[in-house]
Amino acid sequence: MDTPLLDALRIILREERELFEAARALRATLAKLNRRLRAQDDSADIGSTGLSLLGRLAREGPSTAAVLATQERLQPQSLTRTLRTLEARGLITRVADDADRRRSTITITPAGIETLRSHVRNREAWLAKAMASSFSATERDVLRIAVTLMERLADAED
Repeated sequence: MDTPLLDALRIILREERELFEAARALRATLAKLNRRLRAQDDSADIGSTGLSLLGRLAREGPSTAAVLATQERLQPQSLTRTLRTLEARGLITRVADDADRRRSTITITPAGIETLRSHVRNREAWLAKAMASSFSATERDVLRIAVTLMERLADAED
């Protein structure tokens, strides 16, 4: 015999299952789109982490390794390898702090800015072309709304 409580529990469980299915589909789709975007240029030389670090430095200005590791949610060892690669290619500079020689300020170079711009241009050009050819004007408007929602999702607390 069904009761209002059992009916409510079924609704909650169905909604939770639907939420997990939506989360799985979103994750899989974002991964596929990310692979397609990465294929639009040759970022293998610096990797997606390197591009992300260059982007953050370009947007937010000079930083320290500790701050970058926290912001990018990276382990210090991974960050150190990536920073070494970026520095060797002349895309960033590191200047030791006068007060604490173990700490350095990391800054994107003009070459780093141009590298970032080139990668972003390639990816955005492909994306804009794909959107224009795959979506109607109404669907592109829906996508703009979805972008706002995904930004909120990306900024959600753990």
